[in-house]
Amino acid sequence: MTATRVPGPPGRPLLGSLLDLRRDPLGTYLAARHDHGDVVRFLIGPPGLRGELYLVASPEGVQQVLATESANFRKDNVFYGEVRASFGNGLLTSQDEDYVRQRRLVQPLFTRRRVDQYADAIGIETAALAARWAAAPDGVVDAADEMSRFALRTVSRILFGQDVEQAVDTVHEAFPVLGAFVRSRGFAPVRLPREWPLPGHRKALEAERSLYAVCDAIIARRAAEGVTEDREGEDLLGLLAKARDEDGNGLDATELREQVLIFLLAGHETTATSLTFALHLLGKHPEHQRLAHQEAAALLADGRRPTAADYPQLPYLTRVLKEAMRLFPAAPAVGRRAVAATVVGGVGIPAGADVLIAPYVTHRHPGHWDDPERFDPERFTPEREAGRHRYAWFPFGGGPRACIGQHFSMLESVLALAVLLREFEITAVDTEVPLGQGITLEVRGPVRLKLTRRQAG
Repeated sequence: MTATRVPGPPGRPLLGSLLDLRRDPLGTYLAARHDHGDVVRFLIGPPGLRGELYLVASPEGVQQVLATESANFRKDNVFYGEVRASFGNGLLTSQDEDYVRQRRLVQPLFTRRRVDQYADAIGIETAALAARWAAAPDGVVDAADEMSRFALRTVSRILFGQDVEQAVDTVHEAFPVLGAFVRSRGFAPVRLPREWPLPGHRKALEAERSLYAVCDAIIARRAAEGVTEDREGEDLLGLLAKARDEDGNGLDATELREQVLIFLLAGHETTATSLTFALHLLGKHPEHQRLAHQEAAALLADGRRPTAADYPQLPYLTRVLKEAMRLFPAAPAVGRRAVAATVVGGVGIPAGADVLIAPYVTHRHPGHWDDPERFDPERFTPEREAGRHRYAWFPFGGGPRACIGQHFSMLESVLALAVLLREFEITAVDTEVPLGQGITLEVRGPVRLKLTRRQAG
């Protein structure tokens, strides 16, 4: 197929589309796909420093970037460089031999059998959350804040076991600061050196130091205690410390910290986002909430904590979660950089170009989703999923770098939703939620829910 010039918005004479992308990136992506098609070129920055960004919106193009030509689209862009600088070179950001080695070391810790053992930690934190909600003085909670804290405590308990309390407050305070810093630098046309003593730089550096310090302290104490051979029931940090490659080599203290930081980032912000919007949407759609409640209440009628074996018995709740992740994907846009010139969707993308794939856009593609803004969990029946393009829905990415924690995120979210819907009827107070884009999808306002305690039986 012959490549043609990629269409796109002209932007402003001085800064191109930079201000639009900083002010409302998600709306700008959607408008560009609507106006210009499935491959769109944005001009960004002032003349002389102007860059180009190519948005690929079709499932076929996404598959090309993530899977069939994944070697040509690398994590060499500015945004991943900023994430790497703040959070380290863990599984999310590493490449080439580093990534292959890390994936081989970590993969055995995320098998279904191993992840299913984390259900007890999920149950402990969900029970504590439900008890706190029952005591909410006015019966109103902010789902975004509550789910962020819940998901952070859950992944911290799985990572650190009994050391959960030592880590959670520091992480809760530091992550938003570093996320905002990464976002601002990722969209900046000029990035000043991080070591310059500017107010924002100092604040981010202090957050980074406190985050590193708490992780390093836990890792050092574990190393001083030594390790045992009993791997059953051990927290994830202990398992990471014991992991060895085929040459018998493991992760050193710095590598351990970098993996822990990436797991904390990816394992709590993404799940928190999915849970927030699943609850928000159910609070707006009582007919769907009624069906989800009936399923959860029937399965957990005796008031027990759910187990991993309950997860397959909650198909409607799983469909609700998947539909929430379609409308509000935790990673709304993902960047790559093209190594060599290529053709996507019949148009040319040059070597060295920044390329963006956006689940937020592709999940609304009118060629693959009827009435795409409507909340409809029945889109995810097995029959309808089987008839859909593999990359029409990809909240966990795809190809050789698909998210290693997909099963964990789904398990945690579905089990937590089951308990909360068994215990509470939920009504959305805020029917519209302003959004932004950072490392993950950002909520720019409250997501309040009115809780009504359900009567037993």
